[in-house]
Amino acid sequence: MSAQAVSIPKLYGRDFVALEDFTPDELKGLLDYAIVIKQEKRNRRPHAYLQGKSVAMYFEKPSNRTRVSFEVGIYDLGAHPIYLRKEEINLGVRESIADTARTLSRYVDGIMIRTFAHTDVEELARWASVPVINGLTDLHHPCQVMADLLTFQEKFGSFSGKKLAYMGDGNNMANSLMIGCAQVGMDVTIITPSGFEPPKDVVAKAEAIGAKTGAAVAITHDIEAGVKGAHAVYTDVWASMGQEAEADARRNKFMGFTVDSKVMGWADPNAIVLHCLPAHRGEEIAPDTLETHADTIFEQAENRLHAQKAVMVATMADEAR
Repeated sequence: MSAQAVSIPKLYGRDFVALEDFTPDELKGLLDYAIVIKQEKRNRRPHAYLQGKSVAMYFEKPSNRTRVSFEVGIYDLGAHPIYLRKEEINLGVRESIADTARTLSRYVDGIMIRTFAHTDVEELARWASVPVINGLTDLHHPCQVMADLLTFQEKFGSFSGKKLAYMGDGNNMANSLMIGCAQVGMDVTIITPSGFEPPKDVVAKAEAIGAKTGAAVAITHDIEAGVKGAHAVYTDVWASMGQEAEADARRNKFMGFTVDSKVMGWADPNAIVLHCLPAHRGEEIAPDTLETHADTIFEQAENRLHAQKAVMVATMADEAR
């Protein structure tokens, strides 16, 4: 796919808060452009499309992949990353979110935020005059799902007639996967223990999108039925950041929800395994299953870099207007 064949989606000035805020064509355009960005990176072709700009990165939740992929991506695009710790900003405590948003907007060309409350990101975006990118909240993880969809697209070429099965907690990953898969027209099944289903309003949004794109959205507690025929089996940690006190109780509740060779035997013979990492081997994924699919899982991790760069170029680059 050549750069000449792919145009940058016209998203200049837009926030990237949730995948439901975009059309299927806009998201597919970002994925196609991410492939171009990835080729440019691998071919060592300069792509400093944000030359002279600055991007603030605010972390209330620490991160390995989010910190490094955004910081490297911002450098690659010719911009200056500014890392902001919770102790420096303390969003909504030292001053109002509205005042922080308006102040940062006078200094930088974009803001990436990784935090707990999704409403904080929405308020930051409401008051900021520069694009705000959601690096993760307790409700959504759109950048990760863009990387997941990019990985799937590279493997299978298209989403039509395909199915992704997610096993685990009905958390932010499940939420964004439902929305993202529905947007690109891919069937998605969320498989959880009883009591850990994703929020009903998010399920309803995904179903409404799927009704337009032809994607089926399903929630089940039956692992075999949920995984049957899946082209991708996705898993995540059983206790997310902020849920450490629940870890032991959750291990008991999630017993049997481990992606292993038995589970993969129910999936499509050419199925891939996806994991947003970090992985707890022996809990949500068997050690041998992770290593069997390690190339795909770590390609998925790399694709955070390329997908996020595509989002930043589309929303912040002057020539993308």
